[in-house]
Amino acid sequence: MTEEEKKPKSEETDKMDILESTQTVIKNALAQLGYPDELYELLKEPLRMLTVRIPVKMDDGSTRVFTGYRAQHNDAVGPTKGGVRFHPNVTEKEMKALSIWMSLKTGIIDLPYGGSKGGIVCDPRKMSHQELERLSRGYIRAVSQIIGPTKDIPAPEIFTNSQVMAWMLDEYSKIREFDSPRFITGKPLPLGGSHGREFATAKGVAICIEQAARKKGLRMDETKIAIQGFGNAGSYLAKYLFDKGAKIVGVADAHGALHDPDGLDIDYLLDRRDSFGSVTNLFKNRMTNQEVLEIDCDILVPAAIENQITEKNVSDIQASIVVEAASGSITLAATEVLFNNDILLVPDVLASTGGVTVSYFEWVQNNQGYYWTEEEVEQKLEQVISEAFENVYRLSSMRKIDMRLAAYVAGVRKMAEASRYRGWV
Repeated sequence: MTEEEKKPKSEETDKMDILESTQTVIKNALAQLGYPDELYELLKEPLRMLTVRIPVKMDDGSTRVFTGYRAQHNDAVGPTKGGVRFHPNVTEKEMKALSIWMSLKTGIIDLPYGGSKGGIVCDPRKMSHQELERLSRGYIRAVSQIIGPTKDIPAPEIFTNSQVMAWMLDEYSKIREFDSPRFITGKPLPLGGSHGREFATAKGVAICIEQAARKKGLRMDETKIAIQGFGNAGSYLAKYLFDKGAKIVGVADAHGALHDPDGLDIDYLLDRRDSFGSVTNLFKNRMTNQEVLEIDCDILVPAAIENQITEKNVSDIQASIVVEAASGSITLAATEVLFNNDILLVPDVLASTGGVTVSYFEWVQNNQGYYWTEEEVEQKLEQVISEAFENVYRLSSMRKIDMRLAAYVAGVRKMAEASRYRGWV
């Protein structure tokens, strides 16, 4: 059986829903700006969608053929930008939807990019180091004609990392030597990577939290924060905010949640995490993942999985600020309730822009051949994210719409204008 044949039919329906909801986002944002239906017809699907078949020699001597995708949503502004994920649940519809989300993100932070996304249907957890290298190189050979520093710039994503980017860089340099290393980001530092890339996404969320707190008149050292999710992003956020003086009153991982109204000792918890990042299983008195969402706090950060705050539990939220660190963790119906209850929501499409911002910094450094210190990267990241937050907040206030829709409007505007100036519509 192929990887595609193994997947349940319901999964394909879920991915279709992702694309349809993303198209709804685009349509609503364009309506806010008064653009004609023709522009929606242009932007509702990627300009290009490439499907490739990648033969890979496995360690046992057999050959497996993997399916890969690269979706390029819109390049009116500039080259497209987006990650490559290795995951058994990758589908064509998902790649289309995520490429649109990347266009929105680059528009929100005003980067000279459009959006793209790539993926391979595989389970990297069941593959050897050598098999992953051969798969990474095969993918680059298959998509090499449509990528490059002025066309489409890949980056790491789910189950890919700087090592995978290094293999892809090396393979691409054999095909188009003069274009590397600036054709790909998320590389190791010795190969032209940027300082600050590893924690860029979490750092971007932290900046949004600080900006939102200021809007609500909260001082960080007097703030109670609950974080659902204690993985790479959640644990970095907890440590960063703990060091700022905030009380982290709740954290959650896959095994449950811990709650202390006087504040948890984050250093103690980080020191006792296992190799999978879990810590709550060491404690008897723990609550569920869902219960941590409803504790008394000033700022709530869903940083785990999707659909955590819905119509069913949104009325139980006690926080005055919700920062969506995990994609799709709050439904559109719950978003409306939060807005009506005067709870400030920082949506995922704004909060999670730190990664693509530092990827842009890496591309700029590669182009100019001059590399910044970690302090310089952090300063520039804070400036970009803070300005994006302020722009979205201003749009929300002026148009009397929630922050999610305001972020969509900010994200689609530049792309729509560029398409119009080019005469595409």
